[in-house]
Amino acid sequence: MYAIIEDGAHQYRVEEGARLDVQLHELADDQSQIEFDKVLLVNDGNDTRIGRPYVDGAKVSATVEGEIKGDKITVIKFRRRKNYRRKQGHRQRYLRLRIDKIEG
Repeated sequence: MYAIIEDGAHQYRVEEGARLDVQLHELADDQSQIEFDKVLLVNDGNDTRIGRPYVDGAKVSATVEGEIKGDKITVIKFRRRKNYRRKQGHRQRYLRLRIDKIEG
């Protein structure tokens, strides 16, 4: 069984038991569960339900495993013959989730 969910401007294909890295959310300190109710598609092997735009009554439950950082990205600006060089690094922060249950 799998589903396609929408989170912000991104869409993810999720299965039960899978790990997923999504954009960082503002969570309460004691919050360890997240529910996604914007489910675009649900497939249980035999039947496929496609939402218009979302599937009614479908939701995906996930457990928060923690915050992680992505790979380092180096941004370099350079102008030849002008003695202009700029180097900047960036690491995007993500929220790691484990998909527990797909309902719908």
